[in-house]
Amino acid sequence: MSMTEDAIMATIEDLVAMAPRATGSPGGAAAAGYVERRFAAAGLTTEVLEVPSFSWRAGTCAVSVGGESVACAPILHSALPAHDWTGAAEHRIEARVVDIGDGRVRRHDVRGAIVLFDLTFDMTVAHSLPLTLFLHDPGRRVLRREVLGSRNPYVTSLARTMTEAAAAGAVGVIGVLRDYPDSRNYHNEYYRRTLFPLPGAWVTRAEGARLRRLLRGASAARLTLDVTRTEVVSRTVIGMLPGRTTDAVMIQSHHDSIGPGAVEDASGTAEVIALAEHYGAAAAAGATREKTLLFVTFDTHFTGYQAHREFARRHVLSPGAPWNIVLNATIEHIGLRAVEGADGGFASTGETEPRGIFVNVNPAFTGRIGRAVRRQGLHGTSLLGAGLLEFLASGIPTDASFTFVSGVPTVSLISGPLYLYDDADTIDRIDRGQLVPVARFFADVVDDAERRDGRMLGTMPAALRRLLPRGRW
Repeated sequence: MSMTEDAIMATIEDLVAMAPRATGSPGGAAAAGYVERRFAAAGLTTEVLEVPSFSWRAGTCAVSVGGESVACAPILHSALPAHDWTGAAEHRIEARVVDIGDGRVRRHDVRGAIVLFDLTFDMTVAHSLPLTLFLHDPGRRVLRREVLGSRNPYVTSLARTMTEAAAAGAVGVIGVLRDYPDSRNYHNEYYRRTLFPLPGAWVTRAEGARLRRLLRGASAARLTLDVTRTEVVSRTVIGMLPGRTTDAVMIQSHHDSIGPGAVEDASGTAEVIALAEHYGAAAAAGATREKTLLFVTFDTHFTGYQAHREFARRHVLSPGAPWNIVLNATIEHIGLRAVEGADGGFASTGETEPRGIFVNVNPAFTGRIGRAVRRQGLHGTSLLGAGLLEFLASGIPTDASFTFVSGVPTVSLISGPLYLYDDADTIDRIDRGQLVPVARFFADVVDDAERRDGRMLGTMPAALRRLLPRGRW
């Protein structure tokens, strides 16, 4: 009964009730404990990988001009002097404001200034088309102009603006959520290669317009941000069903979240649990497998991916790794598409959010995966070729990136509804009708890999993959 809509939804509801499931928080610990108990009850051998990470918290966050306050929210992980910095800092900045709009910092003199910028979301659904090998789109819902032009919350101008502003001598940044619904709750990710050294705050589109009106009569603004960052312990849960060999297929998601985290990623975690229970029940009934199955829900997705890096070091790159992981299947974000509503919030369209499945597996396997997408009814789904990204060791924009660049053939499903980083990622955003099809699709992928030589699953044989650069993080 684990792979039914009601059962998967019940798991999602359990996880959302623990939110926020932030790394190092009570909710994060509760989520890890919950996953471990579910794995153990399914008959899996469990292990919790504990890895140091960081908890960033903001106290006072304020923006004002001439004594007039402008409502704001902190830019997460800003005001960090170093990636490993811990401590507390109070920032009280009064400085001239340089408004760059949606342009580049380098065109302005921002020394000693606060940079005011419009956050741009720089990647649309259409940008994935050059990588598309196959698209299952009955009714041509994805190929409509308004859908192709919709943007995800991952690729933005934040990292570029922050880096350029700091290098040019700015003292702070204020980001206007110009192309975002009426919400300050954009919980930006901590980009693992980009340090955010300046204090920063978000304002909504309306608040940004008001701020700009106030600045017509005064060129200076006051930015206040108090931050605390502490080292915490992350908890990544690993469940194992042993096969006859140490060749292993890994099924992965992440259980941590900043807000409610229904779509990101209670949905993916619930799918991993459902598949663990499915295969655990089969093993209890006497089924045997050639390949070991690993079920993993990661922590640290929002705090720097420290657990992902450590897992790859221990279990993929290390000569003493206990398993030979021949395939990674990653499940993220089973959500509905939303647009900005008449009330300024996120309005659901009732349609599946367009999604991609990154693959770097051999052509025959890719063809069978495409047929499984169609057979299981994963509408709005593209297969995205990641072979070149594997060769360049550049990673993929999913939770699987670290095992991917470490040389593991990968089938990674992800979508990017704009509400993912917002408190609007609530239970009603779940694409309920796709929960069972996604679970069945991944069962098809796992069962297909079980019947194949693990050395031949990738875009190139394992012996050649080992010659590529690995672990460039």
